[in-house]
This record gives sequence, structure tokens and C-alpha cells, in this order.
Amino acid sequence: MTAGISICRDFRERQRFLVRACLSVSLFLVVHPCNAQSSTPSIFNGPSDAIDGASSIPKVSPPLTEREEEMLRLIQSLQDRVARLEAERGTDSKDINFDTEVEAKKASANVLAATVVAVPPTSRDIANPIDEAARSPVDGVKSLGGSASGGQEERKFWSPYTPNLGFKIANTEYGDVSLSIYTYARYLNQRAIEPTYTNAFGVTSNLQQRQDFQLNKLQIKFLGWMMSPKFRYFLYAWTSNATQGQGAQVVLAGNLNYSFNKYLTVGAGVFSLPGARSVEGNFPFWLSVDSRLIADEFFRPSYSSGIKASGTIAKGLSYQAMVANNRSTLGVSAAQLPNHFNTISSVLLWMPKGDYGLGWGDFEHHESPVTRFGFHFNHSDENKQSQPNSDSFENVQLRLSDGSVIFTPNLFGPGITITDARYKMASFDAGIKYRGYALEGEYYWQWLNDFRGTNTSGLPTDYAYGYQLQGSAMVIPKALQIYAGGSEIIGQFGRPWDFRAGTNYFPFKNKVVRWNSEFLYLYRSPVGYTSVPFPLGGTGPIFHTTLELAF
Repeated sequence: MTAGISICRDFRERQRFLVRACLSVSLFLVVHPCNAQSSTPSIFNGPSDAIDGASSIPKVSPPLTEREEEMLRLIQSLQDRVARLEAERGTDSKDINFDTEVEAKKASANVLAATVVAVPPTSRDIANPIDEAARSPVDGVKSLGGSASGGQEERKFWSPYTPNLGFKIANTEYGDVSLSIYTYARYLNQRAIEPTYTNAFGVTSNLQQRQDFQLNKLQIKFLGWMMSPKFRYFLYAWTSNATQGQGAQVVLAGNLNYSFNKYLTVGAGVFSLPGARSVEGNFPFWLSVDSRLIADEFFRPSYSSGIKASGTIAKGLSYQAMVANNRSTLGVSAAQLPNHFNTISSVLLWMPKGDYGLGWGDFEHHESPVTRFGFHFNHSDENKQSQPNSDSFENVQLRLSDGSVIFTPNLFGPGITITDARYKMASFDAGIKYRGYALEGEYYWQWLNDFRGTNTSGLPTDYAYGYQLQGSAMVIPKALQIYAGGSEIIGQFGRPWDFRAGTNYFPFKNKVVRWNSEFLYLYRSPVGYTSVPFPLGGTGPIFHTTLELAF
């Protein structure tokens, strides 16, 4: 019995020395990382990194510092002491309690792990913060580079990425944050359009024949959930650089949403009114880059603040409905808004053959035909005060088919000025996709009536209707797309139309980067402003080419 007790005591004493030895070794490894420099993972930043990795030359370690030499002496001393103890008190491992031995090993491992975590990094460790981030044990570490040449360890990257939803920069039990950016650079040539435009009332205006380069738009988005995955947020900064100096050139906006179940999600904030297909929430997945056909631009509602509900009714059948302040909130202050809610916008969407996809064109290459049918309705009582506070055409929403603003004083005759009007619009869209081909169209009906203001009692309802049709084909799957489309507006004050044809090249076989080139021809366009390729009143050919980034 006495011998057994002595053996256990000797083992505990050796255990303490071994723990100290592990502690010393871990400290030495932390303060002396140069021994592992040849296998340190790094972030792959481009071709230069590949060249450097492939042709790396072994580096000679610098001489040891006084502190490092002292640590070596301490480790050697501990090793000698343990060896002497073992020589003096030789024991048979069979006599040692197995549970005690396991606990000792666990204690040593725990102390070693705690030591590695607790010791702060040296200046050499944090010399490159990017590499330090790559080495951090962050959730979602993803290996992208494979084994590096020259015996280097596998390169690792952190921050999960979902195309078009961005990089996840935080992920905790309380919520997450993803960062996404949308931008594009555009060359525009309008020099061949006619220099003047005369509207239906005989008023002639001069048109600017532009040719310029622009980083046309930048949108920085933060999205994710907080406290519960059912409570989500979408916040963004949006800028239209081509309209610098005008109202709503820079916008900070967003919305908050809570999903009760698949049948009902309720949100509050700034949304696109879902009164036409292009404002259902499918931006930027259009055939053209941030540009609609003129019929869509003329009839559609815009963005506004309000309450929105959406969800699934049955398999393949979904809805969106929104009650908002007005038809367009951009450039409008709260003091300009009416004190009642009568702006309503909705869509009922049916996809009987399965998921149709978010945007136009069959980039996804459906092996079986898929279809969609959308029914939209809009209603809003608008007044002159609730329109954006600018007299330029580009900032108002209610127009006649020649582009004239209905709130213009004396437009319909001397002494006649409209201050209030009712807008109603309905549209129906349909589309089919199959093996890279797509054919998609939409039809619109619009009524402007219930005019109020000076001498407006005799004004009749203004009725306009129109359509658009677009066809596309993936010539090279996931890489090259061609498309063509056109639209027409038929109203009491004109019958404008447009046609366009273009190509989309996807160099990385996804929708993150796209090069778009497009030719379009306009005839008396009733819409247009500086942030889109066509001007109000434009007639003639236009060319633009755009490099788009959407991650």
C-alpha cells in the first residue's frame, strides 16, 4: 500500500512538471512563430500571389533573441529535471490508476489549449491583419485554394458568400449581417437623337445629346436577421451619380419584416410598390442594366413608405399587397404628404409549372417549360404637393402619353390648373422559359380622372394603354445571352414606341459580373431622365455599354 501511494505521489509530481513543460513550450511557440513561417496560410489575392506561392524560396530564420534563448534554457532545464526524477523513482505503469492518468492528460491538454488562446499575439503575428483574419477560427471557414505548392498548408478563407446576397460579416446566436454591393459603370451615346421635341400642346423643348462615362449607381446593402430568424432587416444607401445636385440623388432607406409563416410576412419601411412586374422585387435581374422599356417606365408605380404583406396562398400561387403614403416617395418630405392612406398596390402571381425564377431570361436553363402569370392593380389619389419638389419631368409620376405633367398650370387651357387627380392602373404579365429561351410580355391599362383644381370640372378621363414584349436566348449557357424587345404606349396625346436589342456576357458564369451592350431606338419617348439611357421626348438611336457588379 505504501508503495502504491508513493507511486501516485511521484506520478502527480511528474504531471505537474509536464504541465509546466507544456506551458513553456506553448509560450515559446507563440512568441517564436518563425519556425512555422513556411506553412502559414494566406489569402489568395490574385495572379501575383499565385506566382509568389509557386516560386517561393525558403527563408532563413533570424537569430534567436535573448528572450527566446532564455525560454530554450528553461525548457532544457525542465526536461533534465523530469529525466532525473524518472531515473530516481522508476515505476511500473501498471501500478498507476488508469483514471488518474486520463485525468492528468486531460488537465495537461486543457492547460496547453488555454495557454495558446490566452497568450496575446506578437507584433510579427499581426503584421498582416488580412492573413491574421484568414487564420482565425471563424464560423463558416471555407477552403477555396486547395493545397499550395511548395508544401504549404491548404489556403483557407472565411465569411460565407451567397451570390447577389453578399458576404456574411457577422453570424451569432442573436442575429447575422450580410454586406452586398450593387454598382455599374456605363458609357452612353445619345448624339444621334433629334435635338428638339414638340409635345401634343405645341410646346417645343431642346434636348441634350449626351455622350459620357458614369459610375452611374452605387447601392450598399446590409441585410440579415436579429433576435429571431423570423425578424429580418434590409437597409441600404443608394446613390444615382448621374443626377448629382438633384433631389433624392442620395437615399438612405430600407425596411423591417417579420415572417409569421409561409402564408404571411409583414413589413414596414420603403418598398417598391408591386404594381408591375419590374417592381415586384426582381431588380437588378433584367435583360438591360437598370433600364426598362418605355411602356414599363411610363405605367409602373415607384418606391414609397408603407406597410406590405406577402406570402403563399397555395402551391405556385403567391401574393404581395402594400398600403403606402403615395405613388413615389423619392424627393418628397413628410410635410408634403396627405394625411390619409389611399395608395394601394398589389400583385397575384401564379407559377403553375414550378419555380420560374426571379428575373427575365432563362439564365438558369430550365429543362422543362416553366410559366408565370401576374395580375397587378394600383390605386392612388395624388396631388401636386405630394409630387417630388422639382419642376423637371424626370421627378414626376403622373404624365400624359406625350410626357406632359398633368399638374402643369394652364396645360389644358388658360386658367385650368389640376391640383389633385386619381390614378388607377392594372397590368397583366405572362412568360415562358425553356432551355435557355424566354418569351415574356406585359399589358397595361391606366386611368387618370377625378381631377380637382381651378376650372377642372369639365376635364374628361385620360385613358392610356400599352404593352411590352421581350425575347431572349442563352447562346452559350451561363455565359452569353442575346435579347430583343419593344413597347408601345397608346394614349389620347400620342403613340410613342421603342425597340432595343442587346447582349449580356457573364465572364464568371454567374450573375455577379455582367457586361451589357445595347442599341435602342426611340420615337417621342414620354419618359426619360439622366439616370436612364433615354431622354424625355427623345427620337432616334442610342447606344450604351455597361459593366455591372452585383454581389
